Amino acid sequence: MTSTRLPGKVLMPLCNSTVLEVMLERLKKFKSQIIIATTNDGSESPIVALCQKKNIKYYQGSTDDVLARYYEAAVCFGATSNTTVVRLTSDCPLIDAELTQQVIEKHLHSGFDIVNLGPHSGYPRGLDCTAFSFSLLEKTHQLATSKADREHVTLGMAKFSSIATFSFAEGESLEHWRLTLDEPDDYTAIKAIYAHFGNKLDFSYPELKKQLKEKPALTDINKHVNQKTV
Repeated sequence: MTSTRLPGKVLMPLCNSTVLEVMLERLKKFKSQIIIATTNDGSESPIVALCQKKNIKYYQGSTDDVLARYYEAAVCFGATSNTTVVRLTSDCPLIDAELTQQVIEKHLHSGFDIVNLGPHSGYPRGLDCTAFSFSLLEKTHQLATSKADREHVTLGMAKFSSIATFSFAEGESLEHWRLTLDEPDDYTAIKAIYAHFGNKLDFSYPELKKQLKEKPALTDINKHVNQKTV
């Protein structure tokens, strides 16, 4: 709710709902495992109300120390050392449940400490998903001191542990597509994409990719927006 570039962005209207509710609907197969790790600065009250209405678990923690918020939320809901924690940011209303499932399965059934899916491997920004063990989260929480490491959760993980990382590859370079919500033109683009799909919420990433290739005007709307640097 305290986004500097687009305040209140996760509760902005989308598809007769809100950005956050659209994301939750696209991830509905994981509903029983989702925790909304929100803030405790007072701005989060409408998010808490939404969680209570939708019967979604939530945790209120530090606004700036997101690493602590993640760690405390995991502890609050019973994480143990081998629990797989999945990081999804709430400004990605085009997130894909099947891609998310692939990340989870890879982490559960491989020896990799971190499993990633994101724009650095060809995927558009806005499908980002990272899975890691609670033990790795705990160690990073205990040792990280820099502001950037405390704010970005996974940024410091490789600084304090020797880790094996697996990143899913898209197979082509589509990271110039922005499917995330940071600025007003991102919001315009996301609304246009959903309008193109008749405001339906159940299309897959392959369907989305096909349509965006056929209708480049949709991704041209926000192609000038620069991603905020760490």
